[in-house]
Parts: sequence; C-alpha cells; structure tokens
Amino acid sequence: MEAAKQWLAIPKHTREKLVRNVFCSNCGETEIVKYTIESGDYGPILKGKCKTCGTEIARVIE
Repeated sequence: MEAAKQWLAIPKHTREKLVRNVFCSNCGETEIVKYTIESGDYGPILKGKCKTCGTEIARVIE
C-alpha cells in the first residue's frame, strides 16, 4: 500500500514518462504494461511486461 501511495504522489505526467521509459533486454527502451507496484529498498518498483515482446521487466522508481 505504501508503494502505491508513493507512486501516486508523483505527478501524472511524470508517471506516464516513467512507464514509457523502461529497459527490456530484448527491445531496449520500451513501455511497461500490465504492471503492479511493489515496495523496494530504494522506492516503488514497477513489475510488468514489455509492450513490444511480452518479456517480464521491472523499473525501480528512485
């Protein structure tokens, strides 16, 4: 729940940029889709799938 609060505290336009700027080992820079938000040591973590190839990817939001 805390991770979701931290994520929603980020302005919407910034969240949209973060979602569209995730690294995939197959595709390079991509968009994350079907993601969940989890707590991490350094901030919220988005865990989901690459929009292009479907590989599982993640992004830490510092």
